[in-house]
Amino acid sequence: MDSQLTQYLPVLILALAALVFAFGTLALSVLVGKWANKNRLKQVAKAKNIPYECGMLPIGEGSTRFSVRFHLVAMLFILFDIEVVFLYPWAVVYREMLKENANLIFGAMVSFLGVLFVGYVYALKKQAFDWKS
Repeated sequence: MDSQLTQYLPVLILALAALVFAFGTLALSVLVGKWANKNRLKQVAKAKNIPYECGMLPIGEGSTRFSVRFHLVAMLFILFDIEVVFLYPWAVVYREMLKENANLIFGAMVSFLGVLFVGYVYALKKQAFDWKS
């Protein structure tokens, strides 16, 4: 048992060296950054710490707000997409299932597609897919 654990010792040493290197370089960069900012003028440090956007001064918020309707359309797309994904397993084993009870299987899939179509028509009537209005 002891010999098996000693075989993992090089892996442990490598993991420890990786952690020391990662956190050591982070700590070193923070220390060098504080030292460099302390030795500069306050104006230069102030200009250095603002966000950089292709040479332009940042004005306003960083991100724009989307309409709630946009997110509603995205969620509806995901919903219908997931429902269509349920058709793939059925299509793959359809021939094998037809041998056993064809009417039951076909009826179940037609009812599933019917519910999907009714939901789609409902979303169209409620204008859920139109986020610009």
